[in-house]
Amino acid sequence: MSVEAEVQPTASGKAGDRLPFAVYLLAFSLFAMGSAEFLLAGVLPDIADDLKISLSSAGALISAFAIGVVIGGPPLAVLTLRWPRRTTLVVSQVVFAVSVAVGIVTDNFTVLLVTRFLAGLAYAGFWAVAAVTAIGLVTPDRTARASGVVVSGLSIAMVGGGPAGALLSHFTGWRGGFWAVVALTVLGAVSTAVAVPATRAAQEPSVRRELRTMRQPQLWVVYAATLLSTAAYMISYNYLAAFLTDTTGIDSVWVPPILVLFGVGAFVGLSIGGRIADGRPHHALLIGAGGILVTSVLLALLAESAIAVVVLVLLLGVAGFILNPAIYGRVFTVAAEAPTLAGATAVSMFQLGISIVPVLAGIALGAGAGLTSIPWLGAGLAVLTIPVVLIDRTMARNRARSAPTGDN
Repeated sequence: MSVEAEVQPTASGKAGDRLPFAVYLLAFSLFAMGSAEFLLAGVLPDIADDLKISLSSAGALISAFAIGVVIGGPPLAVLTLRWPRRTTLVVSQVVFAVSVAVGIVTDNFTVLLVTRFLAGLAYAGFWAVAAVTAIGLVTPDRTARASGVVVSGLSIAMVGGGPAGALLSHFTGWRGGFWAVVALTVLGAVSTAVAVPATRAAQEPSVRRELRTMRQPQLWVVYAATLLSTAAYMISYNYLAAFLTDTTGIDSVWVPPILVLFGVGAFVGLSIGGRIADGRPHHALLIGAGGILVTSVLLALLAESAIAVVVLVLLLGVAGFILNPAIYGRVFTVAAEAPTLAGATAVSMFQLGISIVPVLAGIALGAGAGLTSIPWLGAGLAVLTIPVVLIDRTMARNRARSAPTGDN
């Protein structure tokens, strides 16, 4: 591999309405790696039986991966700051694939737990650098859309990769789905090395500048919106199967297609959000948060109407994923001088938003509230998101007045 030279997006990137192929390749790689996160829930009982451990002990594998993602992104961003981005991407994929492979050839639960944590670290490192790489391949007016396409790989993993891997594991044993993840990740690594252009930061990487950027209050306002909005739609999604069967009365055979419907909504939301977010990021954020609020309230009120619930699941996917391109757009705008650490922390906030969902739901359900309390919690989180977005918008306008080249 030749020494990487800096690649700058050119006007040719605007031809037609297509993003560079490498952006979609990064989305595929995120899909491959992300499938391991969502696959685990479907095979957890099989792992517990095979390793002769309790189901609650096996559940620690989910936490280990999540902890790796939450704490792994920022320090890895600093450690690899001076690496060429393509090198960081490939190394992250290789470490991920090796970690997953070692985990599935062992019969030792402790080893499996450690490899899940290491896979989470590598996953966080790849996700953060992939988003930064994607915006380095397009013109500035398309950064939110490019980052949205990369994140779409995660939505495919959620509604397609995880269930497909669980189905494969049903016929091959729980390890089969994870071997598929390893194969796809290796394919992604090879493709990244061959087909993703080299990109570097416009400025010489500086840990001090990255850390200085992280002290901006506005950046943490955006992170707060990230955490709250992610939890707002994921809390309903994570408990959707139980909600559909126990509250709405839908037969369990229809649950997978309805989950796929959520994924269809997510694609629509990413498409809409990606096109709005570059020019009007706060419009996208407010539309998304407002949409989550309305659909969550209606899910709670119309919980016994199957037709209404199915439509609302689709709309929840749309509303939830309208936000994602705008969130990345805001992060990379506020932290334009040092996006790597800021992007890695955004990944951690996404995962943290997902991770707090079981805690909040557990408190409500443990207190005796029914499953309809879950969408009400989502609505409450969406309500909290809205003033945070408005604060960010006010700060952005003030910043624009003080500097004509401001971010909004």
